[in-house]
Amino acid sequence: MIVTVTLNAALDITYRTPELVPHTTHRVSDVAERPGGKGLNVARVLSALGHETVVTGFAGGRTGDVLRELLGSSAPGGSRSRPVDALVPISGATRRTLAVVDETSGDTTQLNEPGPTVSSAEWSTFLSAYERLLTGADAVALCGSLPPGIHVGAYAELIRRARAAGVPALLDTSGEPLRRGVAARPDLVKPNADELARLTGSREPLRAASDARRRGAHAVIASLGPDGILAATPDGVWQATPPAPVKGNPTGAGDSAVAGLLSGLVERLPWPARLARAVALATATVLAPAAGEFDAEAYEELLPRVAVTEQPGP
Repeated sequence: MIVTVTLNAALDITYRTPELVPHTTHRVSDVAERPGGKGLNVARVLSALGHETVVTGFAGGRTGDVLRELLGSSAPGGSRSRPVDALVPISGATRRTLAVVDETSGDTTQLNEPGPTVSSAEWSTFLSAYERLLTGADAVALCGSLPPGIHVGAYAELIRRARAAGVPALLDTSGEPLRRGVAARPDLVKPNADELARLTGSREPLRAASDARRRGAHAVIASLGPDGILAATPDGVWQATPPAPVKGNPTGAGDSAVAGLLSGLVERLPWPARLARAVALATATVLAPAAGEFDAEAYEELLPRVAVTEQPGP
């Protein structure tokens, strides 16, 4: 079982319009609603890959009710499996995120609400649920931003509890929560190049990834956008690159990469196979209509064509 934690879950709303022009009125050609937040996206992709997955975090208000209802619907990728809902109820309302896709350019404009304030009592309830889930977990993913009311060292605390339970932990966040989380020695961190640069002060991805490892991360997988991912691990350094650039909605592509990395971890795949899966899933997600989904046919076609090359150390 893989546990994904989404402390700031969201209802993702995607609008598609023929062309996005500022200061004008638009007709929307299509609207999609999906359960969102990074960890929920990860969980839906993992379920589509056939892994037993449990989602936890917080959900509240009418938006939270809609999110939970959608979470119980069919998973993406042609699979009938879906994540198990272990979200903790809160009094505040779950946030919404809005993506507007310009069908002419393929670009996406994203608007993210901050999220509800979580009380200390609600955080304590979540910690108790998290401890119970760790008992049967093969891995845990800690993903996304922190909602108001949650202390900045929350992910570091969750990593330490996972380590105490002997459960590998992956961290995907940014800013101060990332810095403190890395110091708690997670098994994997997956920042993008900008987040990694802000953490380490270096704009050179390999140097920055190596620095993040020295700060405590066991392995660092840096997202390089259309150039794929760079992995600095105890077993070596690799870069995995998609066969060609694609146009579409990039929202959730990084979350699909996390799902690929986690599934490869629990299946004990070698690093090159994990990285190829992560890049193929991320690319197939750009081609899908909404976050938390991927184009299954594109994924199968892309997987053997991802180039994984070993890199010299820093």
